Amino acid sequence: MITATAFAQDTLSITLENVKYPYPVSFMPIHIENQDLRMAYMDVQPATANGKTVMLFHGKNFGGYYWTNVIKALSASGYRVIVPDQIGFGKSSKAFIHYSFHQLARFNKQLLDTLGVQKIILMGHSMGGMLATRFTLMYPDRVQKLLLEDPIGLEDYRTFVPYNSAADDYKAELKTSFESVKKYYQTSYFTKWKPEYDYLVKIGAGVSKSADFPRYAMVAALTFEMIYEQPVCYEFGLIKVPTVLFTGKEDKTIVGKAMLSNEEKAKHGQYKILGPQTAKKIPNCKLIEFEDCGHIPHIEVPDKFLKALAENIQ
Repeated sequence: MITATAFAQDTLSITLENVKYPYPVSFMPIHIENQDLRMAYMDVQPATANGKTVMLFHGKNFGGYYWTNVIKALSASGYRVIVPDQIGFGKSSKAFIHYSFHQLARFNKQLLDTLGVQKIILMGHSMGGMLATRFTLMYPDRVQKLLLEDPIGLEDYRTFVPYNSAADDYKAELKTSFESVKKYYQTSYFTKWKPEYDYLVKIGAGVSKSADFPRYAMVAALTFEMIYEQPVCYEFGLIKVPTVLFTGKEDKTIVGKAMLSNEEKAKHGQYKILGPQTAKKIPNCKLIEFEDCGHIPHIEVPDKFLKALAENIQ
């Protein structure tokens, strides 16, 4: 069994059966579009409960496995922590369905209903931030507080990134390799690469050697299309719950960045500008910025992030 912390470069199944998650994984059955699917999730109970539940939404290139230090810290503080792998990601089914943030939000509400959880503190990273925003807009009565960690979708990519069809994106996804994933993670996610980040690449690239990788690549293309076509940035002003926006000041993430000229890249994806702009759009929003940090503060500056999280989760 391969762990999510250290393993050799290996072929991984597209539902990560040979990746060991930090806590036990359960599955919720979902029937949609004449398909029987499974949604994976971790439900971590604290030793001493404080009566509150936190739900964590992962980014596009990840699954619940990269939340380990956050789960540990929250659980130690008394929070129940629910960590789903969205349909199409991680250990969940790689389904050929119409992907929408609305539908994914509904799946997560179904998970909460199944677990008997009425109210959550909701945190989303990257694509998970877009999903957390949509969930909060759809189900404001279920969200006590919204925490956004370097969410994508702070700008409308359709206005400056050339359109690619899912078929176009599929062809690009099929070229995935260990080298291409590592280069992307090095240049897009972190200000300085460290060996301990290699496990993220090994999971992200390991699926490319699977015989089922074409299915994984098509799902990746469909979810890229979802991000591109379903912006949330025009609705930030409608958020009705207290919100905290955490951003790395060196984050320069743009969905579809490879299709842009250097001039266009310089104009967009600047989180040191987008962060303050977005915080002003969201009523009752607090902005917390991390110096010398890119797209994933909870991994790049874990101590600072966890301290800020503990101070602002209430």
